Amino acid sequence: MKSAYFLVDIFTILVPFLFSFHPKLLFYKTWKAFFPAVFITGLIFIVWDIYFTKLGVWGFNPTYVFGIYITNLPVEEFLFFFCIPYSCVFTYYCLALFIKISPSLKWETTITYSLIIISLVLAGYYYNQKYTLSTFVLMAMLLPFAKRFLKVSWLGKFYLIYPILVIPLLIVDGVLTGTGLDKPIVWYNPAEFIGIRIMTVPVEDIFYGMDLIFINLLIYQYLINKKQITLNNKPVNAF
Repeated sequence: MKSAYFLVDIFTILVPFLFSFHPKLLFYKTWKAFFPAVFITGLIFIVWDIYFTKLGVWGFNPTYVFGIYITNLPVEEFLFFFCIPYSCVFTYYCLALFIKISPSLKWETTITYSLIIISLVLAGYYYNQKYTLSTFVLMAMLLPFAKRFLKVSWLGKFYLIYPILVIPLLIVDGVLTGTGLDKPIVWYNPAEFIGIRIMTVPVEDIFYGMDLIFINLLIYQYLINKKQITLNNKPVNAF
């Protein structure tokens, strides 16, 4: 039981890691962009994690972790911020290579501003719930920053692909929050989120995951362009 959280991390990354070397994918050749992206993003989320754990917004069941802690987080939580982004960025990379649909700018803009408005409304209404507030405030800041300031060209494709990524994210988060277990590996303070769950997963996790993966992708793609990474003499710009 002590290895439960560690095994969730390992099984999440195992297949994506092995297929990173597939000759038609060659994801490993983009590691010099991915590793800085995951480190920078992980640092942001770990600081957030440390603070919220201290406040009692969430916490970790000692039954399911090895008992090695850095600050107040089990080492498995640090691995989470590497394994989950690796799996999701790899999957996004693969899907973006093969999905040739390019959503219209009007569709992308409508989705973007709808998400911003929804985020602001939920953050304002649930301002007393720390998890809800922080998750939606971050999203309300990220999307206009990406669209208006960074002018990213792949927002529409992200909106197409992220719902696919939600499926494995819900499976992983489901196990972490107690699906199939006697008690959750990661528990949430019910006073700090809306209270709506998908299986055992707080609905905020979907948008928290969106924040996490989106920041990883923003930095990853920026570094790919900056480092001029190419595969088969072509720029890696499948996004």
